[in-house]
Amino acid sequence: MFSTAMAVALAMGVFSHVNLNRDFIGYLNEQAVSRLELARTSVTAGYRDNGGSWDFLREKPELWGRLLRPLVPEAEMLALKAKHGPAELTGATRRFTLFDSNRERIAGYPPTAEQAQHAIERPIIVDGLTVGWLALTPIESVSPGAEKHFYDAQKRSVWIVGAAAVLLAGGVAAWVTRRLLRPVRQVAAATHRLAAGDFAVRVAEGRGDDDLARLGRDFNQLALTLQRNEAMRREFMADVSHELRTPLGVLHGELEAIEDGVRQPDAQSLRSLQGEVAVLHKLVEDLHELSLADVGGLAYRKDEVDLGALIGVAAGAFGERLHGSGLTLRLDLPDEPLPVFGDERRLRQLLGNLLENSCRYTDAGGSLSLSARRSGRVVVVDVQDTAPGVGPEHLPRLFERFYRVDGSRSRRGGGSGLGLSICQRIVEAHEGRIEATPSPLGGLWIRVELPVHD
Repeated sequence: MFSTAMAVALAMGVFSHVNLNRDFIGYLNEQAVSRLELARTSVTAGYRDNGGSWDFLREKPELWGRLLRPLVPEAEMLALKAKHGPAELTGATRRFTLFDSNRERIAGYPPTAEQAQHAIERPIIVDGLTVGWLALTPIESVSPGAEKHFYDAQKRSVWIVGAAAVLLAGGVAAWVTRRLLRPVRQVAAATHRLAAGDFAVRVAEGRGDDDLARLGRDFNQLALTLQRNEAMRREFMADVSHELRTPLGVLHGELEAIEDGVRQPDAQSLRSLQGEVAVLHKLVEDLHELSLADVGGLAYRKDEVDLGALIGVAAGAFGERLHGSGLTLRLDLPDEPLPVFGDERRLRQLLGNLLENSCRYTDAGGSLSLSARRSGRVVVVDVQDTAPGVGPEHLPRLFERFYRVDGSRSRRGGGSGLGLSICQRIVEAHEGRIEATPSPLGGLWIRVELPVHD
């Protein structure tokens, strides 16, 4: 920016010098021509007044200067000066030359042969006869005098303005360097640290709502997101290893006991081994489905589905499980169908995971409420259970993988901890919404909203 300002100032000075020199000389010559016209009138009058001869100038050359003064009234002279400018100040009369009818110089400036070729001439006509010529030698360069003073003043003004512009540009460039480049360099340095794995790096956020302030806030948000993702990745790896270690440890212990003859490979041992294998299979299956959901690889075959009927079927399938857990189910469904556009198998999986979650974490003797209704353009499904509840600080993270809730709603029943995460992916694939809030019954309230199918 500073270099550009210097180049512009330099170009302005050079072009101003060239244009001023050229145009100013043209202007001076134009004024001299106007003065030439006025002088011709005076010279013609002098010729008449001195007997129709140029001898008076040859005898008294000092009369030449007086003769060039215009013979016009003062008021008219002022008007001419206002129209043509102060030609007398340009030294035009010093470049006048008077020739007789034979082209012999009588008075005035003695031009060279080359100057005579470019001279501007006006005839001196008396009684219809050309008795002489009044010539003007044009200005080719600025000469000392008033015109030189004016030219120097203009050139000085141009360079002063140019220097001021350069200084101003330097100040602006310095301010921009501090205001713009320094924060950008800070963000660039922080980006290198972030790329190297330092997710705790942050930059100072500027005030206001300009681009730099937003850049700082966006970078900090990016760093925070990456930090959280890295923490979630580490937690995920730790949780997966924990979930796999428990059933594998049980399997290893059971098989060693059978191998050492401590336990017999009877039906009870096989059922125990089969149960641990089922836990491993469920965990691996849930992880596989989540990985497919993350990359958009889950297959959905959507059609019009009556969600009310699906809820009734799912509630019936969980009847024995609810009874075994000592829970009662209150079902509230409308008489009219609840049509949604979705995959029947995935929606059945969604309902099954929600009911499984309540059965697993609700204390014996409690109750479970399952209701569905249409509300405008969505179908709302509410799943509520009784104590124990979930603290408000844990609610936003319930749909994270393997997230553990401190207290009585931990994964004591051996669940994979992926059920609600899978529910969230299914709902999002159906362009719906799922949220968790405290239940008025004392436990957890899961609400699902799915778009109505017309």
